[in-house]
Amino acid sequence: MIHLVTFMSLVLSLFGCHICSAGANRPAAPVNISVTHLRPDSATVSWNIPEGETVIGFAISQQRQDGLMQRFIREVNTTSQACILWDLDENMDYIIQVQSVGLYGESLASKKIHFRTLKKSERFQSSMMDQDDPAVEGLDTSRRLQTGEILIIMTVLLMWAAVIVLFCKQYDIIKDNDSNSHSKEKSKPLSGQSTPDYHHGGLLGSKFQRTSSSISIIKV
Repeated sequence: MIHLVTFMSLVLSLFGCHICSAGANRPAAPVNISVTHLRPDSATVSWNIPEGETVIGFAISQQRQDGLMQRFIREVNTTSQACILWDLDENMDYIIQVQSVGLYGESLASKKIHFRTLKKSERFQSSMMDQDDPAVEGLDTSRRLQTGEILIIMTVLLMWAAVIVLFCKQYDIIKDNDSNSHSKEKSKPLSGQSTPDYHHGGLLGSKFQRTSSSISIIKV
C-alpha cells in the first residue's frame, strides 16, 4: 500500500512538472493591439509579439458587444501580425482578443479591444486613412494578385485586338484584289464585241470589192 501511494505521488509530481514546463514554454500574450482600416463590413487587427518569443501562429476571438455573435479565428504556420476581419455588421460594436500560438500551446489572451464598424455613409471617409501602415504589410497580396491577373487579361485582349486588326487589313487587301480581277474580266467582253463590228465591216468591204472585180473580169 505504501509503495502504491509512493508511485502515485511520483506520477502526479511528474505530470505536474510537465504541466508547469509546458506552461512556462508558452509564448507571452501579444501587445499593442490596434484596429485600423475600419469599413462597414471589415476591419484590420494588428499586434506585436514580445521580443524573443517563438510564435507559429495566432488566434483571435471576436464577438459583438451585444453577445449575439461570436467567432474564433485560428491560423498556424504563419508569422503574420495582422488579420482582416470580414463579414462584420455595419455600425456595430465588437470586442476582440488576440493570442499567440507557440510550439507548446497558446498564450494568455490579450486585453480586450473595443471598436465600432462604420456606417455605409461613412465609407468614403475611411478611404482617407493611411494605406502604408507597416502593421498590415503583406495583407494586400491577394489584391496585388488580382491586379496582376487584370494586367494579364488586358494584355491578352490587346493581342487579340491586334490580330483582328491585321486580319481586317488582310481581308480588305484580298477583297480589293478580287474586285480588280472581276473588273478586268468584265472589261474583256466589251472589247470583244467591238472587234466583230470592225471586222464585219471590213469583211463586207472586202467582199464587195471582190465581187466587183469578178464582174469586171466577166465583162472582158
